[in-house]
Amino acid sequence: MSEYPDDLRGLVEERLEHLAYSPRPETAGLGDAMRYSLLAGGKRIRPVLCLATGRALGMDPAGLLPVACSLELIHTYSLIHDDLPAMDDDDLRRGRPTSHVAHGEDVAILAGDALFAEAIRLACEQPGEPERVLAAVREIAAATGVDGMVGGQYFDVTGGDEDPDALRLLHSLKTGRLIAASVGAALQLAGRPDSADEPYRRFAVELGLLFQIVDDILDVTGSDAELGKPSGSDERHGKVTYVSLYGLERARELAVESHRDALTALEAADGETASLHRIADFIFTRTS
Repeated sequence: MSEYPDDLRGLVEERLEHLAYSPRPETAGLGDAMRYSLLAGGKRIRPVLCLATGRALGMDPAGLLPVACSLELIHTYSLIHDDLPAMDDDDLRRGRPTSHVAHGEDVAILAGDALFAEAIRLACEQPGEPERVLAAVREIAAATGVDGMVGGQYFDVTGGDEDPDALRLLHSLKTGRLIAASVGAALQLAGRPDSADEPYRRFAVELGLLFQIVDDILDVTGSDAELGKPSGSDERHGKVTYVSLYGLERARELAVESHRDALTALEAADGETASLHRIADFIFTRTS
């Protein structure tokens, strides 16, 4: 069950490559900076999660591409801003210079801003019943804002308490909310009862935790070449991680437990969940 659903990733890649922004020649350079980061590769976990959830619910994955791709635009914007000198100050991302190194700090900030705005526009173009589309957009926006990704990043840069509850809260906001919204957006578009969606939502929350634990482990064990970015970044910045708090071996045990709990939740979900199972396996075993 470890084979990644590359058919879904292919759908995402094709749509991302054909996204158009402004026709104005005056902003062509900004569009180039946006595409520089957006098309830098990766497994596209968030949009693929959205499409895989739709597939599990009997929906056509291709029909969910606007909302799914909006998630990748938001994720890319967050990476651009995370890499800035005022934040993590990283010079390498996905094996090549980060946006602010390639285009300058001012353009990088604007590229991130524009990607977020274009993400919301794209999500609003999602076909479907207006109430369901609005609910999906609302879920994505909430997962991105103060009680989500941006709030988690604030918690990170201002320094959270060094205890398990604070660490879990930080990452449930910074990383977990957008991963959960990747599943939740498809659920909203399907318009199912909350009780039917509950196993999917438990799976999504556990998957966000698993992603972060593995990320913390790889920051210690991976090489720059494997990760496509500088390893040991968390330690250099003095950040609290699952490895710094629990030690490497216990962090690995926590990853095993989180992977198990995610799959247990998925077993209770109705629908054809094989693609979601494969994504969980990939996140658990990834090396970059």
